[in-house]
Amino acid sequence: MTPVTAAPSMAEADVELLRRAEELLGRVFLAGRHEVATALRTTDGSVHLGVHVEGSCRRSSICAEGVALGAARAAGVALGEVAGVVSVQIKPADRFRIIAPCGVCRELISDYSPAATVWLTVPDTDEVIAVPALDLLPSKSRRLW
Repeated sequence: MTPVTAAPSMAEADVELLRRAEELLGRVFLAGRHEVATALRTTDGSVHLGVHVEGSCRRSSICAEGVALGAARAAGVALGEVAGVVSVQIKPADRFRIIAPCGVCRELISDYSPAATVWLTVPDTDEVIAVPALDLLPSKSRRLW
């Protein structure tokens, strides 16, 4: 698989997240079943991983971002401590690419980790940028937990 070219603005810790997500997806990829992997880093530097689990009726599918958040919480991390998130997918020609979270995952990340930085590829370009989680949902209603 061809790895993503890291953005010049990515810190070493963010490049590590990218490589960990690529490594995971490279190991478990199964078309139609496990097509996305996520790596997230917490403020203490720990990394937690998740992989997409597709369900036969689509609604039962679980995104990699939610799995990674659940793995972090299961490890005892307060989800407000998530600092960075990157998700990758494999596209034709065996190339990894960084993808933006879906709408539901944008809600999850911004609900639990509003201070997190999310890496994504700008649509119709190869430009990789960092976006604050709350900027993924303009005018988001904030729920008090």
